[in-house]
Amino acid sequence: MTDSKRFANLFFNRKFARNKIQMIERALKTKLLELTKKYPIITVTGPRQSGKSTLLRHSFPDYKYVSLEDPDMRLFATDDPRGFLATYSDQTIIDEVQRVPALFSYIQTHTDKENREGMYLLAGSHNFLLMENINQSLAGRTALLKLLPFSHHEMEEGGIRPKTVDEEIFNGAYPRLYDKDIAPTDYYPFYIQTYVERDLRLMKNIGDLSKFIKFIKLCAGRIGQLLNISSLANECGVAVSTASVWLSVLEASYVCYLLKPDYNNYAKRLVKSPKLYFYDTGLACSLLDIKSADQIATHFLRGGLFENLVINEFVKEAYNKGMNPDITFWRDSTGNEVDLLLYVDGKPHAYEIKSGATYSPDFFKGISKWAKLSDATPEQCFAIYNGDKSIKTSTGEVLTW
Repeated sequence: MTDSKRFANLFFNRKFARNKIQMIERALKTKLLELTKKYPIITVTGPRQSGKSTLLRHSFPDYKYVSLEDPDMRLFATDDPRGFLATYSDQTIIDEVQRVPALFSYIQTHTDKENREGMYLLAGSHNFLLMENINQSLAGRTALLKLLPFSHHEMEEGGIRPKTVDEEIFNGAYPRLYDKDIAPTDYYPFYIQTYVERDLRLMKNIGDLSKFIKFIKLCAGRIGQLLNISSLANECGVAVSTASVWLSVLEASYVCYLLKPDYNNYAKRLVKSPKLYFYDTGLACSLLDIKSADQIATHFLRGGLFENLVINEFVKEAYNKGMNPDITFWRDSTGNEVDLLLYVDGKPHAYEIKSGATYSPDFFKGISKWAKLSDATPEQCFAIYNGDKSIKTSTGEVLTW
């Protein structure tokens, strides 16, 4: 396999008995190495346990490493930031850097004075806190990269991809599950507990944790649906303003994201509400109280979960290239819909996503309506399904998951 086709960074996976370890490479490393030669600071953010620290440490084994989760190191950086940066003056990975906000200004001054590339690699799990400090102190001095859990291709290359799509949905893609061979039913409840009880309180003062957990579960029940924030608030028993703040927190901490509608005027009456998705389907399954992959086959949200799984791959592919995903969806007021529009060089490509394993010409029903309005060609139209055979039709191309 050539270097250009290999995914970078190393991730431990307990694949064999007797503790034999296989290394799984991460796609983001290529962009990470490139930008380290151009910026004094690189910042990697993403969900907790997505592999940020491992990516940085294995990509840059000669760099010093310090975590501000360590109370002693956090106290050192807080009480004596100049002494801290004198100790870690160059080629240092600083993990959970948002824990000491005052440090950002000192890093700015130090890197401006030294004027070298690749001085600091920063990592953090709280995008809200990180961006607040970066915008104040490090704007223009740092490249920003996002690392999500494993992509489908990374798992396939590493030999850990689940055998069925239902297993892939249920397991999710957090590296620790595969590293330590942890059952999803053991992993995600503790992940949620840690996230709610510790991480969230660093970001926002959320008083009623039980209502917030209910809110997250209600969001999971709306995967792939148009967002109705008033309905969410009413069902949870909170004000609409509170629900809006909570949703922004879930977005900032890489739990949920909103897929925006396409605003190109292909039809006068377009839906203007976004659709709600989760960054990891395994986490969503846990919130939905799904206990096994077998339950997914008959679950009422299987179509939404499969759609979420597929769209996540478009998101991960963009982030792994250091880009923001240029994706939307299209839906008019009469119900005609395209699940995903991907813009490549300003040109839209339409994707319909179906969880069934049998092809049907109805896959292109919504896309055909959109294609007529947008003058799109069949080369711009695709359907992704759970079958095992790709098909080229006169309307568009059918792709296997």
